[in-house]
Amino acid sequence: EVQLVESGGGSVQAGGSLRLSCAVSGYRYRSYCVGWFRQTPGKEREGVAAIGGDDSTFYIGSVRGRFSVSRDTAKYIVYLEMNNLQPEDTAMYFCAFSDRVNNILNIPPTSLFNAWGQGTQVTVSS
Repeated sequence: EVQLVESGGGSVQAGGSLRLSCAVSGYRYRSYCVGWFRQTPGKEREGVAAIGGDDSTFYIGSVRGRFSVSRDTAKYIVYLEMNNLQPEDTAMYFCAFSDRVNNILNIPPTSLFNAWGQGTQVTVSS
């Protein structure tokens, strides 16, 4: 069973940076997709970035140029580096795992993700 554990959330002022980590366990292969999603109370979960099994990446427009997703293949950890954070980035951030997505041209639909982490809170104050 694949399990995901996020870490790295916290509180920062606008313009600050955070790096989220998503540790993947229970999967024996090194090619997999991880998506990063965020959600605020009363709103739908929003995909913000993803890295495909072939290391292709995609970012939504509001974070492109500020967020960067990467992976440490040997450690089965995927990172979301977030720079120049803004109050509108405040949310609970989740990572999700898929063994069915290789090359990505967009955020894959949530139905393609097999496992989800518990979330980590990011709060950005102005």
